[in-house]
Amino acid sequence: MQRAALLDAARSLLSEGGTEALTFPALAERTGLARSSVYEYFRSRAAVVEELCEVDFPVWAAEVEAAMAAADGPEAKIEAYVRKQLELVGDRRHRAVVAISASELDAAAREKIRAAHGGLIAMIVEALGGLGHSDPRLAAMLVQGVVDAAVRRIELGAAEHPDTITRAAVSMVLRGVSG
Repeated sequence: MQRAALLDAARSLLSEGGTEALTFPALAERTGLARSSVYEYFRSRAAVVEELCEVDFPVWAAEVEAAMAAADGPEAKIEAYVRKQLELVGDRRHRAVVAISASELDAAAREKIRAAHGGLIAMIVEALGGLGHSDPRLAAMLVQGVVDAAVRRIELGAAEHPDTITRAAVSMVLRGVSG
């Protein structure tokens, strides 16, 4: 229960203040634990981030996968992939994943995040192949690049409304992969 409380506090801190806000004193304060007790659960801030990724990323990816499964046809699946990720920007779990990816992590944590992102990208490779794309893996990585840029734009509180950013990203992806 304490570990879950620490992870929940870490999500809140990341959502509210980014990686700079995720400190052991802040975690201790949020959970009512002594700072030394936090070290009993996590050896470092990177370990907290790594566990958050292990716990939260699969849940988030499952939501993207479910949106794609509900879509009919390759183009609709690609649109669902983009839209769902951008819809989740406001979700606390997603905000934590965004903050995590900007964090200074050790090599093992970075590799786990890379592997998780690889699983996400694999979700649309088949749909891109279904559109007849000659290199669906490369196209999937580029599609994710558009999604990542749109996420950063929304996270920055850009002048454009998130719906405008989403429509632009979907349009760019669909025209890029179908033409």
